[in-house]
Amino acid sequence: MPEGDVVHLTAKRLGLALDGRVLTRSDFRVPAHATADLTGRAVLETRSRGKHLLTRVEGGLTVHTHLRMEGSWRISRPGRGTPPGDVVRLLLANEEWQATGVRLGMVDLLPTGHEARVVGHLGPDLLGADWDPGEAVRRLSAVPETTIGEALLDQRNLAGIGTIYRAETLFLAGLWPWRPVGAVEDLDKVVRIAQRLLHANKERPNRVTTGDARPGRDTWVYGRAGRACLRCGNRISRGEMGRGPQERLIVWCRHCQPERVTG
Repeated sequence: MPEGDVVHLTAKRLGLALDGRVLTRSDFRVPAHATADLTGRAVLETRSRGKHLLTRVEGGLTVHTHLRMEGSWRISRPGRGTPPGDVVRLLLANEEWQATGVRLGMVDLLPTGHEARVVGHLGPDLLGADWDPGEAVRRLSAVPETTIGEALLDQRNLAGIGTIYRAETLFLAGLWPWRPVGAVEDLDKVVRIAQRLLHANKERPNRVTTGDARPGRDTWVYGRAGRACLRCGNRISRGEMGRGPQERLIVWCRHCQPERVTG
């Protein structure tokens, strides 16, 4: 699933193509909004909120989309062909650009004043202008028996982290993914690492968490299961976290992220 940095960059690309321009075409290909027509309305702004996208248009309306696992927005010149089949969920175009939403996991049209219906449950946005690390720590601490690995993926605690940044954050913090939140000595450090990683990658298409962009060396543990840890040389482990059917991939280094702290 695209994480907060990818969604932030997607919002920027959508904004450059749509913001400040009048729509000449809108085509909602989801049953709930099949008859909606935004033609003639100007797009005011496009913003990301965690993994969600909010495109606000004249008349007090917001187009809410979520990429989920396979979704994407493609920007092209107007009139360009769209992917065949039924994969297109939404098309927004003006005289200069066409934005095609492919395999979008969510498509909603709602009053801008009611955006809380779709994003009000989210915790502080790691890439938001109103980022609040103290509130993120407070929310993480609210259920101390939850594992730190599961707590970081809960978007109600902090918005934007997925399996990649969870793995990289926990590695850099030296934390075993199954350690209870209440046993984590410095949650503020964990939150700061996560925010630093997403912020460093929010403007670039190729994610790098190690400082080394060479293939195979751009992440510490994610995508490296079974290979040697870049720090200690031990084999990277792979498993699953979470209750069925919501299990999610987790990778970690047993040496650098010990189950128990010693010494």
